[in-house]
Parts: sequence; structure tokens; C-alpha cells
Amino acid sequence: MGQQEHVATSLPDAVGAAVGASLASVDAELARRYPGDPGTRQPVHTVYVPGDAFAADTIRSWGGQALAALDEHAPDAASLARVLGLSGELAGPVYERVRDKLSREPVEDLRIDFEDGYGPRPGHMEDEDAARAARLVHEAYGNGTAAPYMGIRMKCLEAAVRERAIRTLDIFLSGLMEAGGLPEGLVLTLPKVTYAEQVAAMARLAGEFEKARGLEPGRIGFEIQIETSQSILAADGTATVARMIDAAGGRATGLHYGTFDYSACVGVSAAYQSSDHPAADHAKAVMQVAAAGTGVRVCDGSTNVLPVGPAAQVHEAWKLHYGLTRRALARAYYQGWDMHPGQLPTRYAAVYAFYREGLEPAAARLAAYAARAGGDVMDEPATAKALSGYLLRGLDCGALDADEVTGLTGLARADLESFAIPRRADLTVTDLTATAP
Repeated sequence: MGQQEHVATSLPDAVGAAVGASLASVDAELARRYPGDPGTRQPVHTVYVPGDAFAADTIRSWGGQALAALDEHAPDAASLARVLGLSGELAGPVYERVRDKLSREPVEDLRIDFEDGYGPRPGHMEDEDAARAARLVHEAYGNGTAAPYMGIRMKCLEAAVRERAIRTLDIFLSGLMEAGGLPEGLVLTLPKVTYAEQVAAMARLAGEFEKARGLEPGRIGFEIQIETSQSILAADGTATVARMIDAAGGRATGLHYGTFDYSACVGVSAAYQSSDHPAADHAKAVMQVAAAGTGVRVCDGSTNVLPVGPAAQVHEAWKLHYGLTRRALARAYYQGWDMHPGQLPTRYAAVYAFYREGLEPAAARLAAYAARAGGDVMDEPATAKALSGYLLRGLDCGALDADEVTGLTGLARADLESFAIPRRADLTVTDLTATAP
């Protein structure tokens, strides 16, 4: 074993204790502001349906329309591969999984829209539509037809529509409570935010509702929609979106980029308004950095080029949507908006191709890391976190199967989660030393 080394120290224990005491407030602040990813499933998209158009069969109808579009414009794997440029190896598995997804779970996240997609209506009409939305959401969760996540986008909290926004939110949430309670998949979206004080006001509304209905404090979270220049950069040059996350008091669940409102706000001409415009890239980069480590997820926007009309036109729209989705995934925007049933085939084709083409190399790297087997890339805990997160997202959306991931990595889902979601409070110096490569 060799000679045992003499271990010498010079600092008394009191020094370490004093350093720890001086950093106690920082430790608490890190834990509060940066708790890490919540470890829950993130949907790959959000579908928006106007409040007056939402019906009990909306999700099934979107799936049916998406399958019909495939049948008409890409009836087999080879034809879809030609349109999207999929490799022969990917074409079959992706196509089969897309069709299965559209039949089984076509929508992962549905937002019933009472904002731009709904517009100004007489008060009694919006009251009725909000109450009907609550009833239908409750029924969908009860009979198994719900999307994993569902909720509403209310109007914003600017003065002109503030009273209406609060009333619609109250009617919707009260309707759910009257029907039996808030579903686990409930999601709320606050649009057109310009100041952190509006986020704080939304957090106050949530807290007051919880108090009125005897709910656990913090039960109601919400997404912040980033659609204005003021939501990215404040008048003093600081990142407003970071203030908004803090103002939510732990209730913020997501930051959703609004492609067209934001583009118009910063003066982009209509013909060039797109989620890949440099102005969009800048906004989303600021959102991404502000949200990192906070547990708040970032969602990309939409394209308004719809796959409708003759086959050539549909194929061009599919290519665009597929390309934008793949671009977003590479930039770690794992969720985006879909505005039409015809966009669902390319949403899932892009997502599934992204995860399936990277499955084997990601699994091999993670397996080598877990076994400390080395390889031609020297990975560390942060990379293991990214690799396992990649595989978990692929499992959650249906791109990957548990058996094939376990077969390639030798790891069960619980093992993947232990790599993907390390808890700051659980890490000690010994843990960090043990996990270093």
C-alpha cells in the first residue's frame, strides 16, 4: 500500500466555523433563489385555443386533424423523411412514434386563451366562457381526456383590462374549486408583463385566493409571458426578467416568449418577425440566464406560418416549423408554442428526431461516467446532469422507451433522476469530492 502520508493542517477549527457563519446568509440566499430544476415533466409545447372555441373534444379533435394532415401530405415514413430531411435510420421510428403520439396524447399542454386569441367580449360572455372552461377542465381530468397540463391565459394586469383579468382568473379558479379542487396539472399564464410589480400583484392574487379557499400557501403558480422590451431590459439597464422571477415569490413556473408582440415592440417588420430573428435570440438568451437554476423553465414562441393549403405549401410550412423546433432544442428551449393542429406532426417529429439521434452517444457517455470507465471524453458531474436530463426529457415525451434507455445505460429512471436533479442542500464537501472524475 506504500507509506502512509502525514496530514498536516494549520487553520484552527474556529476559522472554518467563522467562515461558515459569515456565509450563512449567502447559503440561505442561494437555496432560496436557486433551488434547481423541480424535476417535474416539462411539456414539449403549449397549444393555445380561444376561450369561446374550447370544447370537450378539443384535444381529440386536434389529434384527429393532425393525423389527417399526415395521411394527406405524408402518408408514410419515407414521404415525411423526404419533406423534413430525416435519415433513413430515423424515419421509421420517428414516424411510428409521431402517429402513436397523435393518437394517444396529441397535446401535452393546453392553454385556454382569454387574451389576444379571445379579444374583448361583453362581460357576461367572458364570465360564462371562463366558468365553462373550468367545468370542462374538471371533467377532462375526471374522465381521462385531459392533457397533462391545462389552464388559462388571462388578460394582463394593465389598467385597461385589469379588472377583467382578475375576474376571469377568479371565476376559473373558483369553478375548479366548486367542482372538486385544483388539478395537479393546472397552469396559469400572465401575459404582457412590463414591470415586476405586475408579477408581484399576480402573486398576491394567488395568495389571496389560497387564503379565501383554504389552500396550502404556494399551491398556485403561474407563467410569465415575455412580450415587451421592458420585460427584458429595465430603464436603468438591468435585466427586468430577473426581477420578475424574484417578484413572483417562488410562484413562477415558466417564462414564455411571445414572438410577435415582442418583435413588434422592438420594431421588427412583420415579414421578419420570427423566433430565429436576432432580437428574439437576444431576448431568449436573457430569459435563459435569468431563469438558470431557479426552477423556472423557458418556453420558445410560435410561428404564424400555418401548414394549410396545397401539398407544396404544407410541406414548406412543415420544413419551417421543423427547422425552428430543432433550432430551439439545440439552444435548450425544450418547449414552444403550437397554434394549429397541422403543426403537431412536425413538433413531435422534431422532438423525437432530436432525442433518438442522440440516444446512443448520450447513453454511452452516461454509462461510462456511472461506471467511472472513462472513454474518449472526460465528463464531470455537470455533464452527467445534462446527459441524464436529456434522456429523461426523451422518456417523458415518448421519444424514448424505458427499456432501451436502461439497456444502453444500465440505469433505471431513479438513477437518471439522481444525476439530473442534485439538491444543493444535500451536497457536502465529501459528496463533491466523491463525484469528481
